[in-house]
Amino acid sequence: MKAEQIRGLDTADLKKQLAEGEETMFRLRFQMSMGQMEGIKKLRETKKERARILTVLREKELAAQKEGK
Repeated sequence: MKAEQIRGLDTADLKKQLAEGEETMFRLRFQMSMGQMEGIKKLRETKKERARILTVLREKELAAQKEGK
């Protein structure tokens, strides 16, 4: 998912996707430790998407603080 699409979502949806991404990363890391995972591409994509979501959440938090002042 691209950053523009992520910015269009509300905070509750972002937190839901963040939780799903963390669960996916846990499963992928577990598969890697068991030697079942053939590629690391999915893990990398999930980490990048998680970072994008965290960035957008932080942007929204800072915007709310700025409006509050």
